[in-house]
Amino acid sequence: MEYSTMISILSFTVIALWLVVVAMAVMMWVMLRQIGVLYERVAPVGALMDQAGPQVGEASPVFPLQSLTGGNVRVGASGARAMLVFFLSPTCPVCKQLLPALSGIQSSEKEWLDVVLASDGSQDKHLEFINRQKLSNFPYVLSTDLGMAYRVQRLPFAVLVDQSGTVKAKGLINNREQLDSLFNALDAGVASFQQLKSIREAG
Repeated sequence: MEYSTMISILSFTVIALWLVVVAMAVMMWVMLRQIGVLYERVAPVGALMDQAGPQVGEASPVFPLQSLTGGNVRVGASGARAMLVFFLSPTCPVCKQLLPALSGIQSSEKEWLDVVLASDGSQDKHLEFINRQKLSNFPYVLSTDLGMAYRVQRLPFAVLVDQSGTVKAKGLINNREQLDSLFNALDAGVASFQQLKSIREAG
């Protein structure tokens, strides 16, 4: 009697464990499905454009500025190469996370693109930031008027200007994908990644 009772208890336990395993497998499948749906909704969205400042297709304002890392820079001017103006701050954590990506872009696209870092505020704090983050290879300019001209309200913010001095793409940047979306928009000849996505979906 005791033996049969133990067998029954053991059988019940095994069945219960299998039911738990199956239930967990179903829950994991549901969670993975929801994660996939969420990813489709939020990535990639491209740089977040706004309607303030010079619009895509318009001439960029030109600012002759002195770089904290040496030399002079004509931000927004026409020239032999395009220019990516990246607005940042020493106290902006997302800006710091994107610095390696900017270094990679500066290296891989140097034949046709200049990457310029821009900000405002205390020069001493920015010089310390340049040394701490090893940014001496970038032109680094300080100008409140530059940020006001582009209507920069939140950071990090980037503006891509082509060789003719025309604004080709711009927007709030939160990750590497949004940074790359500026170049995708330039290559496709559209104002933004969102517009490119709409064209693709319509086609």
